[in-house]
Amino acid sequence: MVHIRFEGHSVDVGETQLGITASMNDVAIKERVARHLDVNSDRLGAYIVDRRPGGDLIVRPEAVYG
Repeated sequence: MVHIRFEGHSVDVGETQLGITASMNDVAIKERVARHLDVNSDRLGAYIVDRRPGGDLIVRPEAVYG
């Protein structure tokens, strides 16, 4: 499962629906997510791809604390 947080919205999408495989790097994953969201991939440039121990992915903005 890929959990996407983008501009205040959250959505869960299956890896197969996005065409994501475990061997893909962060850039390729963000390109697939951008295509799914119908936005330019540069809008996800500062986003983080968080790989969870169970195999799920979270694509989210970088957290800024303080």
